Parts: sequence; structure tokens; C-alpha cells
Amino acid sequence: MELTERDYELISDCFPKHRGNVRMGNLEVLNALLYVVENGCKWRRLPERFGNWHSVYMRVNRWAKSGVLAEVFAALQSRQLLRLKVEAVSLDSTSIKVHPDGTGALKKTASRPSGRAGAGGTPSFIWLPQMSARR
Repeated sequence: MELTERDYELISDCFPKHRGNVRMGNLEVLNALLYVVENGCKWRRLPERFGNWHSVYMRVNRWAKSGVLAEVFAALQSRQLLRLKVEAVSLDSTSIKVHPDGTGALKKTASRPSGRAGAGGTPSFIWLPQMSARR
């Protein structure tokens, strides 16, 4: 899933102009991003042929924050150079915090004595749930 120079020329107007000394062109960075998306690898596992993984990540991150990436993928899909479809979304359990009561954890049962009489002992009432028969 790599783009050629001809494909890049069709969407080159979506990218910002380079400023200063730039070692990697936009096409190389875009192809590195497509490699990560296609193979599901981590940025650190990016093959060396794409250059320094951190440089690629930083540029893609800037593109994502400024809206360039959304514009590029919209242009790729409108010109039918690349078709993307999200089929599955997963959430990592470390990203969603749940209250301990929601995880099925056992409640604390140790008694805490207080100043009131009978607070730490047996309850002063008994509650019995009863089923009512309805027809």
C-alpha cells in the first residue's frame, strides 16, 4: 500500500510547504504512515527504509493536529487512490478507568467501631425481601 510519485502529484496541494532543511519528503512520510496502518506495527518497529521512526511520527502528529492528515485521506478517497474502511475498534482496559465496585471486587466487611451503641455489633433491624405472587 505505497503511493507512487504520480499518485502523490494528485494530492500534493494538501500538504504544507517545507520550511528549512528537510531530509524526508512528504511522500516518504505518507508511505511510512500507510505501512504502519496496513501492518499494525508500532512506530518503533518501522523499517529503516522509511527513515527515523521518531521523525516520521512527529511529522504525522503535526499533520493530524493541524488537519492536514484528514484532508490528505479525504483527497485520497475522493480521487480513488486509496480506499479505507474501519472494520473494528477496540479499547484497551488501561484507557478506561472503572470504579472498584464495578469490577466485582469484594466489599470491605471489617467492622468499624464507632461511638454509638450497637454500631459495631448486630443490626437493630432485620430486612427480609419477600416475593409477592402476581398472576
